Amino acid sequence: MMMKEENQYSAESIQVLEGLEAVRKRPSMYIGDIGSRGLHHLVYEVVDNSIDEALAGFCTNITVAINSDNSITVADNGRGIPVDLHEKEGKSALEVVLTMLHAGGKFSKDSYKVSGGLHGVGVSCVNALSSKLIAEVRRNGKVYTQEYCRGVPQTAVLETGVADDTGTIITFFPDSEIFVQTTAFSYEILSARLRELAFLNKGVRLSITDNRESDSKENGEGDNGNENGRHSEVFYSELGLLEFVTYLDGTREKLTEKPIYLDTGKSGFPIEIAMQYNTGFSENIHSYVNNINTIEGGTHLSGFRRGLTTTLKNYADKNGFLSKLKFDIDPSDFREGLTAIISIKVAEPQFEGQTKTKLGNSEVMGAVSQAVSAALDNYLEENPRDAKSIIDKVILAATARHAARKAREMVQRKSVMSGAGLPGKLSDCSDRDPAKCELYLVEGDSAGGTAKSGRDRTFQAILPLRGKIMNVEKTAEHKVFDNEEIRNIYTALGVTIGTEEDSKALNLKKLRYYKVIIMTDADVDGSHIATLILTFFFRYMQDLIKNGHVYIATPPLYLVKKGKEERYCWTEEERKNAIEIIGKGKDSGLHVQRYKGLGEMNAIQLWDTTMNPENRLLRQVTIDNAAEADRIFSMLMGDEVPPRREFIEQHAKYANIDA
Repeated sequence: MMMKEENQYSAESIQVLEGLEAVRKRPSMYIGDIGSRGLHHLVYEVVDNSIDEALAGFCTNITVAINSDNSITVADNGRGIPVDLHEKEGKSALEVVLTMLHAGGKFSKDSYKVSGGLHGVGVSCVNALSSKLIAEVRRNGKVYTQEYCRGVPQTAVLETGVADDTGTIITFFPDSEIFVQTTAFSYEILSARLRELAFLNKGVRLSITDNRESDSKENGEGDNGNENGRHSEVFYSELGLLEFVTYLDGTREKLTEKPIYLDTGKSGFPIEIAMQYNTGFSENIHSYVNNINTIEGGTHLSGFRRGLTTTLKNYADKNGFLSKLKFDIDPSDFREGLTAIISIKVAEPQFEGQTKTKLGNSEVMGAVSQAVSAALDNYLEENPRDAKSIIDKVILAATARHAARKAREMVQRKSVMSGAGLPGKLSDCSDRDPAKCELYLVEGDSAGGTAKSGRDRTFQAILPLRGKIMNVEKTAEHKVFDNEEIRNIYTALGVTIGTEEDSKALNLKKLRYYKVIIMTDADVDGSHIATLILTFFFRYMQDLIKNGHVYIATPPLYLVKKGKEERYCWTEEERKNAIEIIGKGKDSGLHVQRYKGLGEMNAIQLWDTTMNPENRLLRQVTIDNAAEADRIFSMLMGDEVPPRREFIEQHAKYANIDA
């Protein structure tokens, strides 16, 4: 049988993507995704270039501006990207950097000792994915400018003025052809990253300004109290991680008087670590390599844990603190109630995978372990009272863990995969392919009943939750696992606790649903319940969030109806538009219903608006900045009232309050 000519696979079928075409063809390979996370990653790439200049000792000031047209401008006072002729390429070095992948000074050890952007595709990727980019360089007493469109130069490098300083200014417009979901930047996301960078790079001043009009800002962000309605912040840290750990632990009750801190370069590369024990029950360790948040850890985190465990155990044994303990101490016991930041700078880091989230350099583990042991030894000897408090905390953690093990075993025994039954309140779906199945965690039996009636039983399961679940932020682990509602969540999901490496780790191998959807009322109580569930997921099932399994359902706020014509509305703006369209400027016969709870909708309405995959609006829960998420959960759900009140006062003006 002859193949049709158009289906033949020949040399002509092979496409060769030149220059930045590959980036535009497969943007997710270079920036992760083309949603909000990838959009903000563009800013990080440009800022990282400026940070590299700071690490090399040539930059002290970096500014970021969200302009009124939603473009971004990043400026620094570094040396300025070279503009002279690149002999091999036959064009300006500036154009080479902005148009060629794997081009830049960070590949030369003479230019940069360490660098965050390892693959050398940063600013060229930004150029490729921008509808317009303008590069301005101040160097050699002159100002040079070049403009691009989707990675293609529109002008040569032009001399446009004189300068008495040096630096680089990059202004870019994200391409709406690539970022089809949104091209609107979030001030909160960008400011959190700049704050983090300021702590990680002491002595560097970073600032951000939002020049958009307050009523056009994304996510309802508005006036922050300034006369012009603009956000503006400056981040600067003299003490680095010492201030970072104090910032993260600001809403927790401290166990020791002062943080434990080390800053050394004896191993051949800089190691900076700050840690603080608190009276809480969670372990909050954040690790960085060359300013990259290594969310999957790596050899530097393993070295830290080994140094911490060995040193504390040796100290406790030497002083007889563990002699009366009737069971073994687990390494995790030494980390309960610990907040720590590990930051190292490595000239040639080896990251596992494209995402650069796990460090693989074998020589780092021993160096970090030794540095931690030396610093901790000195601290324990010089601060015996704090040392006793830490060991007492470890013993308390071990005792609680011993009690929690029985509760965890009960969770495991009730796991559906071990042969026991599912929770009685769970209405399961018939499909057994986890990738197709979704579990709704629903507030209350009433809404749960409506959801059961309205769902598609093939792939949608419903688990009603009784009232408000436990606040795990203020609860010991064994009490968490004793809680029936939380045990039901574990059992329904089919997940288990504990791996060979970590007795508290979550094992997702037998996860029964790839979508876990929190569905609560659109009122204050519903928001509180959703926050309690998210706090539980963040503290005990963080991998569920990191792997993209957690979502929040968005029920409509209004139903606008006139005669047989009706329209559901999710925002205040949609309500106004619906009234204008349906009412045609007349109030006669127009009815507007405000939904305050899921129970106010019947099963068909709930399906049509909130559960039908073709119509519903699901918000995926992501962790853009783990350290900032850690701080916010601690602040919102912890014991300290003043920081929580301040946060609410700052953000309440952005909320739609029901009259």
